[in-house]
Amino acid sequence: MAQDPAQTDPARTDPAQTDNEPPTAAQVIADTQALLDPYPRRHLATLPTPLQPCERLSEALGGPEIWVKRDDCSGLALGGNKVRKLEYLMGQAIAEGASRVGTFGALQSNHARQTAAAANALGLGCELVLTEMVPRDDHDYVDNGNQTLFRILGVPTHRVTDDVSSAAAISAVEEAAAEAGEIVSWIPTGGSSPVGALGYVNAAIELVHQAVEAEVGFHRIVLATSTGGTYAGLLAGMDALGAGTAVTGFDTYEGAARSRAAARTLLDALGPMLGRNPVAEGSVDILDGYCGDGYGIPTREATEAIELFARTEGLLLDPVYSGKAAAGLIDVVRRGLIGDDERVVFLHTGGAPGLFAYSGEFR
Repeated sequence: MAQDPAQTDPARTDPAQTDNEPPTAAQVIADTQALLDPYPRRHLATLPTPLQPCERLSEALGGPEIWVKRDDCSGLALGGNKVRKLEYLMGQAIAEGASRVGTFGALQSNHARQTAAAANALGLGCELVLTEMVPRDDHDYVDNGNQTLFRILGVPTHRVTDDVSSAAAISAVEEAAAEAGEIVSWIPTGGSSPVGALGYVNAAIELVHQAVEAEVGFHRIVLATSTGGTYAGLLAGMDALGAGTAVTGFDTYEGAARSRAAARTLLDALGPMLGRNPVAEGSVDILDGYCGDGYGIPTREATEAIELFARTEGLLLDPVYSGKAAAGLIDVVRRGLIGDDERVVFLHTGGAPGLFAYSGEFR
């Protein structure tokens, strides 16, 4: 069973407590929340997002008790996980005097959508550098889904094909900003910087608070991983809370080895930012084998997982991230790698607009 958040590092006790009294869960949560106070934040998300049991899905799989953390319900521009990172990234950009932000992604980038929406909400300019990295040229992919939303949001998009054209687009944005006397803050792909990952340290705190209120403990959180910010933030947050909850990622990007390395780099930076030692090496658990033929390329297993989640729980996943993570969860449950006695949280990272870019997969 996952460790009670109250049974944590004995060094973090209230001065009024005796040596024999561990801190309460509420005290641990408050202490961990305070670790984030030094970092500027702009509130953009609708929080907390729901935490709910998936009884029909659990029954269909016949394994562990599955719950879902609904970060698809985070509010901003149809929701998704990126808004949590953007709260801190936008806070940093504004604190540094930026009047414009720029970021990167594929043509159907969920991160780009939420960055554009966050910029609009905060009165900042925004530039999107979008790479044609997925081998698709059908109308739905190149013009529907998030592409429709970029047009509605009214943000400039720069379509590029490689590092050379990307560098040229960045230079053009920088030159135009300099002429206008503006500062551009560049946000990395996926918002996956140490500052961005703080958004998921905060999500870990939120999740543990909800678990305490519901009087349940969780053995494991499972999620899609790519650039590593969501994963690293959750793992660092759970470690800071002493929650004893494992975090398992399913690679959806460029291989688990690269995802592990990205997460490790972020974890090494997050430790000092939170006044702690970095999370131990052996704690990073990111699995290969679920990305298929590459980033943004649907798999049969993900399509089946999307349909199963929709038909048992009414949850809409996407083909690029959450659908592949769901396929990973189904696989490890069926192979007995997650015990029947476990209680597991599936982090729904959003991405439903992508369904309209991949509509042909569901005909």
